[in-house]
Amino acid sequence: MSKPLILVTNDDGIVAPGIRALTEVAAQFGEVIVVAPDAPQSGKGHAITIHDPLRLRKVNVFEGIEAWECSGTPVDCVKLAKHVILKGRDIDLCVSGINHGSNSSINIIYSGTMSAAMEASVEGINSIGFSLCDFSFDADFSAAKIWAEKIIRQMLAHPLQEGKLLNVNIPKLPASEIKGAKVCRQCDGRWVEEFIEGRDPGGRPYYWLSGKFINQDEGTDTDEWALHNGYISIVPSMHDLTDYKTIPYIQEWIEEIN
Repeated sequence: MSKPLILVTNDDGIVAPGIRALTEVAAQFGEVIVVAPDAPQSGKGHAITIHDPLRLRKVNVFEGIEAWECSGTPVDCVKLAKHVILKGRDIDLCVSGINHGSNSSINIIYSGTMSAAMEASVEGINSIGFSLCDFSFDADFSAAKIWAEKIIRQMLAHPLQEGKLLNVNIPKLPASEIKGAKVCRQCDGRWVEEFIEGRDPGGRPYYWLSGKFINQDEGTDTDEWALHNGYISIVPSMHDLTDYKTIPYIQEWIEEIN
């Protein structure tokens, strides 16, 4: 049997330690192609490039593994991988990350890491976004690699039939202190934001976005609860943003104006 074809991408850039760790894990399972941004693209969400040309350049970053750097966003990377680099080939799995920092709760909608994985899932490709709850460039990915190997192995052996996407977050703990993995729902949380104003040398104002995350969810079945209690969180995710519970309510007041 032929080896599975695995696409590796991220949003921290092709030279980030997290994508090197993930590429090393993925290479144990099949043929790996890396397509990642040529510079950090954190917080880009599901942005795509439509007003500028996209560029691809083959690079020798990972020994023995074909790798390309892309001038665009993480989602651009997945689109170019599928339609240009791997045109005509079926991708068995897309893995994105390992992100430097958490993508739990509401962070999934801002995350370039998760948007890249979600773009692959839109195309019907089984996809996993991996994130380590450590923003440091020098983060220790040893525990994350152990669990990424376990989860990738299971995904290849038991592909998802619905949804196609997993959001996996790994706590900043030594491997010996991680209690295991939990399948969770996305925590109900939000960012309370603040813009810090400054002045450039010309006296013009500029603004830095700051803020803090607020957990509004007391449930013990959420990704935030799992991470704060020593577990890896695995949230099956979808790109369908329909609020199905609200449809009957909206239908009632639409009927009043029809």
